[in-house]
Amino acid sequence: MRSRLLLAAAFFTATGSTGRADDWPQWMGPNRDAVWKETGILDTFPAGGPKELWRIAIGGGYAGPAVAAGKVYVADKKLKDGAKDPANAFDTSKTESSERLLCLDARTGKEIWKYEYDCPYTISYREGPRCTPTVSDGKVYFLGAMGDFACLDAEKGTVTWKKNFPKDYEARVQIWGFAGHPLVYKNLVIALVGGKDVVAVAFDKDTGKEVWKALSAKDAGYCPPTLIDAGGVKQLVIWHAEAINGLNPETGAVYWKFPIKPNSQMSIMAPRLAGDYLYAGGNGGAQVVLKMAKDKPDATIAWQQDAVGMGKRAGPLGMAPINMTPFVEDGVIYGVDQPGMFRAFKAETGERLWWTFKPVLGKDEEEDFKGAGTGTAFLVKNGDRFFVFADNGALIIAKLTPKGYEEVSRAELKLELTQRAFGRKVVWCHPAFAEKCLFVRNDKEIVCYSLAK
Repeated sequence: MRSRLLLAAAFFTATGSTGRADDWPQWMGPNRDAVWKETGILDTFPAGGPKELWRIAIGGGYAGPAVAAGKVYVADKKLKDGAKDPANAFDTSKTESSERLLCLDARTGKEIWKYEYDCPYTISYREGPRCTPTVSDGKVYFLGAMGDFACLDAEKGTVTWKKNFPKDYEARVQIWGFAGHPLVYKNLVIALVGGKDVVAVAFDKDTGKEVWKALSAKDAGYCPPTLIDAGGVKQLVIWHAEAINGLNPETGAVYWKFPIKPNSQMSIMAPRLAGDYLYAGGNGGAQVVLKMAKDKPDATIAWQQDAVGMGKRAGPLGMAPINMTPFVEDGVIYGVDQPGMFRAFKAETGERLWWTFKPVLGKDEEEDFKGAGTGTAFLVKNGDRFFVFADNGALIIAKLTPKGYEEVSRAELKLELTQRAFGRKVVWCHPAFAEKCLFVRNDKEIVCYSLAK
């Protein structure tokens, strides 16, 4: 381990990454758009894959890491002595455990501080927290799977303020817990809470004081609060399990609302803006594309598709993304849907352009309804190509165009697939790209790989 830490420190010093490197301070990167702007990144992977710089043991979780100011923030769950998670992923009986937020040195993986609290789990797929920490202006915001929300000093790990959504707002803990990554906007931090008049709540980011609350729904869903520029203003998009809504982010006032109901209340992806069109889609193929007004915060439906029954083939348009947010470029939406199928389609019409199973399965299937259960992959653009992290542990460099998928280079990361889903071993975690590195975790470790030339 000592030699690995020395190697990591030498690498970061040699590349100058501590001075000019980009941060990845929240889910989906600096602008929550899955764009990584660092240069000097390798074009293809070396034999044996990218160089490992460090590897540190942590607990379980789906929450991706955040990287800011030379520090890595990652959340996990630890079982109490003698406690065991049930073998059945859908068992929601209580498990005695704690949640933690760890702050690590980005150069070495060495722990700087740790925030930990008791947190018994009563949810399905209980490996650990879902939300990537959000780092902003010297603070880090962390939302745990059972609704514990805290603001901490990013340097010291001391608690500035905290909330508990079930206790403070009578929010119901949904079957898969709290998963909407908090959003910082101006002096606010906005969170998906859930319940009557409190689906979305904005807090003063420095004091935790409630500034506004909005929307009612039986099920809040799992979609992160999302900012868009449309109609000449900033709009906050909240997609709960019953409808997609446009709000004034400073007051919570509702601009517009349209029903869209995915199967199993699985509103998960962040709605994506493609020119004048806003797309949201989920389990069962429930989808809507809204044409955004140019002169005011309003919208009309361009096309819509209802969810089909469980286990049935989705409709002819778009896709059915589950636990990934698609990427939008030049009016085309790229993403992975059930059953692990990588698709591209036109946002304006829903017309499908191509599909492939290759990122998730390593090969194409002959029939588009075979595949990988809920196989998925996470897309990040760097320059003119994409880094694709598939749930089978592969890291791929690929070109994506309206004409097709071109695989440039593939590496099988030395990362154990610690989760099981629908008969496959997987890892479901959006990695971070910063310091010319990949930071990725499973339920046992977080690993840093160099992606520098």
